[in-house]
Amino acid sequence: MTESGRRLLREAHEVIESCLLLDGHAQSLGKDNESRITLAIEVPYNVLMPPLLAFAQQFPFVDLDICNSRDGDVSAQVDQQDVLLGVGFSQPQYERSVGFVQMGKLVMSHVVSADHALAKPKRVSFALLRRHRRLVFSALGERLPSSEYLAAPRCWQAVSYTALLEMVKAGIGWATLPRTMILRELQEGQLVELRLDAYPNTDWLVGVDLLWNKSQNLSPAARWLQAELAKFKVREQDSAGLWTAF
Repeated sequence: MTESGRRLLREAHEVIESCLLLDGHAQSLGKDNESRITLAIEVPYNVLMPPLLAFAQQFPFVDLDICNSRDGDVSAQVDQQDVLLGVGFSQPQYERSVGFVQMGKLVMSHVVSADHALAKPKRVSFALLRRHRRLVFSALGERLPSSEYLAAPRCWQAVSYTALLEMVKAGIGWATLPRTMILRELQEGQLVELRLDAYPNTDWLVGVDLLWNKSQNLSPAARWLQAELAKFKVREQDSAGLWTAF
């Protein structure tokens, strides 16, 4: 074969591959799968990468819109059918329209920068905590279990964990952050975990729930993602090196 022939053959292979991709896309749409699924997430994204990767491989032509909760909580977005599925921190109760299953538990850590005044005491009381500015993930507010004990007169809110982390590192105040997203900062000594008098021997564990609206019909792709998330176990190592129990 001449060089021109080899070039033409490569182009022919590219055309055939494009036709196969187009055919696969058409067949995917023909199976009652919508072209886009909405998923709201308020936990750190890194813990959910395995099921999301599995979905990408199983449904390469179905796009996924991942929303954060911003000023509203995930359960409200699911209840109002703004999203098909949601993954959020467990709440004491949900609206009757919202179905849920617990996926596991994550560790929430109360942290400050290494040079903050709260970093010095070995134990911190709630009274001492309230003397300093609290930094809060606005989507959660006071919704986490036992968070009413953490109320502070001075409170800044942010719509992302990343913003909170930067403010904590700058020494603006203390915050409660998912431990899985601040491991490097803890290891490098940039952040210090506060040991609260009320929790001397345990980490603060918070459940993670998968949410959906009971009245909403899910496509095959959405049902597959729901099942994949439901069987996935969310867990991490606590400050003692033990895995959080399911």
